[in-house]
Amino acid sequence: MKDIVTAEDVQSVPPGGEVQAAPGAIVTPWAREVAASRGVRIVNGPARNDGQTVAVGADHGGFALKEEIKAHLTRLGYRFHDLGTFSTEPVDYPDVALAVARAVRAGDARLGILVDGAGIGSAMAANKVPGVRAAPCTDEAAARNAREHNDANVLTLGARFVDGTRMRAIVEAFLTTHCTEERHARRVGKIKSIEESYLKEPRGR
Repeated sequence: MKDIVTAEDVQSVPPGGEVQAAPGAIVTPWAREVAASRGVRIVNGPARNDGQTVAVGADHGGFALKEEIKAHLTRLGYRFHDLGTFSTEPVDYPDVALAVARAVRAGDARLGILVDGAGIGSAMAANKVPGVRAAPCTDEAAARNAREHNDANVLTLGARFVDGTRMRAIVEAFLTTHCTEERHARRVGKIKSIEESYLKEPRGR
């Protein structure tokens, strides 16, 4: 199964055939166009069984987009824990952000996704939890950068600024990008050192 599906992959199968894509695989826009014109189906493989669980949460303003995210995660083959909210009744975003951040810190989820109106408040709240690196992202490039350069483990989205189409691209980029280059890992290590230094400080300083 392919992690990236290109137009060449689609053209290599007969019209009306199938291309097997891994869960979370990136499908280029041109590949989708070629597939549509040739009647080729791009089929995601079986659900992941590698522990890649995602914790999701939203306040009332992000509830609708959270439900779309859950459907998208299911299509991609990811398991998820929905930590609320479960309606459009008003709730406080820091409470939901804390629940998702705790799940990531505890290892109950590999990554987290939070949604509120702007995506900023939830990031601020989640980042108060040691070990959490939450990044508000408004496009695919930012999500890829947040993972590759900063090893972000929580994605925050603003429902007022991100529609369903953009959300899908952002989420896929966040889930499938990894921080692997030594220079990026070294800089993330410095972020962790700053956090640890403040955790060791006596109260009142």
